[in-house]
Order: sequence, then C-alpha cells, then structure tokens
Amino acid sequence: MDLGLKGKSAFVAGSSSGLGRAIAKELIMEGCRVAICSRGKDRIEAAASWLISQTGCEPDRVLPLVCDVTDESEIKKAMEDTVSKFGSLNLLVTNSGGPPTGQIDDLDAEMWRSAIELNLMSTINLCRAALPALRKTSDDHASILMITSLSAKQPVPSLYLSNVSRAGVQGFSKSLSEQLGVEGITVNTILPGYTKTDRLTHLSESIHEQTGKSIGEIEAGWAASSALKRIGTEEEFAAAATFLLSTRARFITGIALVVDGGAVKSLL
Repeated sequence: MDLGLKGKSAFVAGSSSGLGRAIAKELIMEGCRVAICSRGKDRIEAAASWLISQTGCEPDRVLPLVCDVTDESEIKKAMEDTVSKFGSLNLLVTNSGGPPTGQIDDLDAEMWRSAIELNLMSTINLCRAALPALRKTSDDHASILMITSLSAKQPVPSLYLSNVSRAGVQGFSKSLSEQLGVEGITVNTILPGYTKTDRLTHLSESIHEQTGKSIGEIEAGWAASSALKRIGTEEEFAAAATFLLSTRARFITGIALVVDGGAVKSLL
C-alpha cells in the first residue's frame, strides 16, 4: 500500500528515543523529510545518526533540533527552523515524556502544574505553532497526530498525573478536529498501551520501588491484561501512527486509536 507520504515534511516531538523516534523512522522509510526534537543536543544528534544509519536515507532528510516542548519560545523557533529547512510542513506529531507516578497524597500542586505543562500545554503549543504552516499545505495533505496513552481511556493505578493530563489532550484533539475539518486537516490521537520502551522500563522500576513486586511480575501482569497476552513493540505502534498520518487515512479524523493489544476493555 502506497501511503502517499513521499516528499512530505514532518515534525516529530520527543523523538530522541522510544515511540517518537520509531515514528520518525517509519516516516523516513515512507519517503518523508523529518524534523526531530529533544531537550538534549547530544541525544537528538545521536538519534539523527541512528535514523540515518537505520534507514539509509540522505542526511539532509533528517533535521535534529534542540527543543524543550514546555517552552513556547523554543517550540516556535523549532517550527521556524523546520519550515526554513524543508520549505513546508505537512505532518505534526505531538509527544512528550510521561510524568512521575504517585497517589494523590504523593503529589503536590507543583507536580500537577508540571504534568499539565508537559503533556497538555506542550501539545496545545505545538499545534498553535505548527498551524500556519500546516494550513498552507492542507490542499496537498496536512495531518496532526497526538500521542497520549491508554490511561486517557482506562485510568492506570498510580498514574494520576498521566490519567488527568492525557485526558485533557483527548478533549483538545476532539475540539481541534471539529475546527480544522473544514480546512482539510485531520486531527487524531493515538493511545499506546504497554509497549517495550525506556519509559515502560522506568515505570516498572518505579512500581517495583512502591510495591515490592518484581519487575518480571509487573511486566507479566501488563502482558496478561491484553487480549494478545504480550507487550507491544515500538515498530507495531509506529506502523499504526504512520497510517493515521498518511493520505490513505484522510477521511479519518477526531478518533482516539488505542494500540494496546486489547488491554482496554471498554466497548467504545
């Protein structure tokens, strides 16, 4: 299947590793030019080198940018640099790290503010900064995809901060899809389940410290919660994300696609 992405330009936030980097790789393999960003210069340059070596693409098709997605001015600069380099912007993937674990008594007001800034406000500001460029390419193809979490549909114990902030992203996405639909820009969210990433490793370590359960036991429980009885891979998640960003999905907007092997049990 030709996804119609050859020659398109993309910005993928939070892409020095994990799901963001996996999406960047898939987009490059489909023929996109991709800007990737992270807070650390060394990490994002290493990610760029990895992407080039893994895909065999020309080095000028990958643009590594240093950008803290909680800083609005840095977001604006990153978008300007992307459009300056590629001449246009067709695809935006919003993404950021997950907030700390904890129960209600563990979390003070500042931790709540930080989580909202990290997951919700970063998504809003990335979209605001990208929209002028996306609107210019909407006749060709323009799409926004927001990475959230299955916790937005089915809250996860000890993930108060993620449960709440990710749900906010869902509300923003649905609202934005209604506004931008008439302009031909699709807006969707993709909700990863338990997927083998560094983030999942850190989460299992945190739960181990809080509960005393072994990491193997924790991961086995996650696997057992899904219909497929296993943890997902970055590549499986990235394939679904790339389809939603593609021209083949241009009649799909306002949805929340759960990529979790059947872990969420709700009917809708």
